[in-house]
Amino acid sequence: MEFCNVVVRHFGKVILLTLLLLYCPLSSVWGSGYAVYTQGASALAQGNAVTAHLDDPAAIFFNPALIGRLPGTQVQLGSTLIHATRDFDSDLAGNDLEEDTNHFPSTFYVTHQFSSRFSAGLGVFSPFGLGTEWNENWEGRYIATSSDLKTFNINPVLCWQVRPGLYLAGGVDILLLDATLEKHLYLAPLPDGKQKFRGDGEGVGYNLGLLLDLGKHFTLGLNYRSEVEIDIEGDAKFTLPAGVSPMIAAMLKNSAGETNVTLPAQAQAGLAFNGVKDLSVEVGARWEDWSSFERLTIDLDSGLSTTTERDWKDVFGFNIGGRYQLTDSFVLMVGYLYDGTPAPDHTFDPSIPTAKSHMISAGLDWEWKRCRVQFGYAFQKYQSRDKDNTVGATEGGTANGNYRTENHMIGLSLVYSYL
Repeated sequence: MEFCNVVVRHFGKVILLTLLLLYCPLSSVWGSGYAVYTQGASALAQGNAVTAHLDDPAAIFFNPALIGRLPGTQVQLGSTLIHATRDFDSDLAGNDLEEDTNHFPSTFYVTHQFSSRFSAGLGVFSPFGLGTEWNENWEGRYIATSSDLKTFNINPVLCWQVRPGLYLAGGVDILLLDATLEKHLYLAPLPDGKQKFRGDGEGVGYNLGLLLDLGKHFTLGLNYRSEVEIDIEGDAKFTLPAGVSPMIAAMLKNSAGETNVTLPAQAQAGLAFNGVKDLSVEVGARWEDWSSFERLTIDLDSGLSTTTERDWKDVFGFNIGGRYQLTDSFVLMVGYLYDGTPAPDHTFDPSIPTAKSHMISAGLDWEWKRCRVQFGYAFQKYQSRDKDNTVGATEGGTANGNYRTENHMIGLSLVYSYL
């Protein structure tokens, strides 16, 4: 009850503002596939290598077992500016296309320590997102012009100190999803038609965390999030040019429809070392079960059904990061991350132009009295990737060519402690 009263009394307006920020479009950056890992400025600055030592409420996302070490009541509010640039060099026309987008995924966390053995927390964040935009007249418009997926996760967690140096935690993921997919329809010799499907749904999963002191300045952290199945219901709308035949018009009529998405299970592990004064270093690894994404099928009540094959594979990523206490008030943070890609060559397409990537990051954490201001910057470079498959051939064009993506990310988090 005390925990709830604190949240309602001091942070009701902050939570409302955060929910509004979180429901803005996101981009398919940072993680593999369309996972989003910009969940805190300190973690961003350390390349996400924080599963075993993070000391702020964003631990709810990275490893909820860490909140057992957070004293009092702590609140964290943050946002990240993501500037994404995508380039396409066509095999067919030889021309270059560049698209820039800006996104602002935001987070809210609150934790409370009831005693030395029990703590609780609440996180509000977006674990998956997709915001890919292409020119309306580009070569691949029959595959995708806009792919927008928003997720909204409400994650209450509990942490128990089993014995000194061993913490276990668990929580519930209440996940809401909203998706919009748009593309053109090839109707030559008539002008293009347009198709737009928008739907929403919800699902429930869980997350688990473990923190274990290994002695001799080493700490092990483990974090697991279950897959979440979401049934999406929505509507498909078609815009057709004048002169289209009655048969095509009857087939492409506005209709309710449905699809199903399985958001993948995720696991993270980290080993932290703090045997050097003022320095903490962590190496980590991440696994994502993208093999659950075999295909995307949209069934309309009108009888029309479309299937996009994905055949994605599981992905592993690796990272290293650390923090150094420069002064009593300032901490310097740096990190590096390598991420794989789940999309095989034969199903790679521009709606989700994922590729292997490298990321470097740095940042500062400034503490003043009960407040902390965290700043992080990261540059993520996706490896150049060639599309040389038949995806889009039956729709009107394959958009084969070379795809390149890079992201600049600037994160800011504010932490306030009630001790």
